[in-house]
Amino acid sequence: MTEFTQALKKRRSIYSLGNKLPQSQEEIKALVKEVVRESPTAFNSQTQRVVFLFGDAHKKLWSITEEALKPLTPAEAFPNTQAKLQSFAAGTGTLLFFEDMDIVKNLQEQFALYADNFPVWSEQASGLTQANVWTALAQENIGANLQHYNPVIDEAVANEWSIPSSWKLRAQLVFGSIEAEAGEKEYMEDSARFLEFN
Repeated sequence: MTEFTQALKKRRSIYSLGNKLPQSQEEIKALVKEVVRESPTAFNSQTQRVVFLFGDAHKKLWSITEEALKPLTPAEAFPNTQAKLQSFAAGTGTLLFFEDMDIVKNLQEQFALYADNFPVWSEQASGLTQANVWTALAQENIGANLQHYNPVIDEAVANEWSIPSSWKLRAQLVFGSIEAEAGEKEYMEDSARFLEFN
């Protein structure tokens, strides 16, 4: 097994997070910035945008999310939702992943032949970046899980942190110290997933 595949195996959804990381905020930010810079985008468009939330800002995000979900969640199910959100708030921080849609629109105008593809390529770039950052954090023994409360929280997040209007929220990566390991991962049969021709 290569170091790369070992890194991929180490990247798991860690839901039991704490706030006891040995890495400083500056070290985490430096790592994430490097990974984002090296993650691929169509036409080298560099559409990815990341907001770092630590401390009170991190906790505020999950409070905002709770407020947004309360009227949308059946009363009997809300305690479970609250517990889940509190488990996120217990972590060290959250990375908000955005895509800059002004760049996407400019590329659509500049390369009309591919106009329909640029939003798709933007989504692919975002997914690649999220996975790369998540894997890089795992290599540093930082637990994380990826959430998608957009578009429910988009407006409140934009207002709270003065997010540029062209930035579209795509995901929230919660991270922190690993308080409990992930369970065993199950894999589907190769025969259902791969085809080969010679």
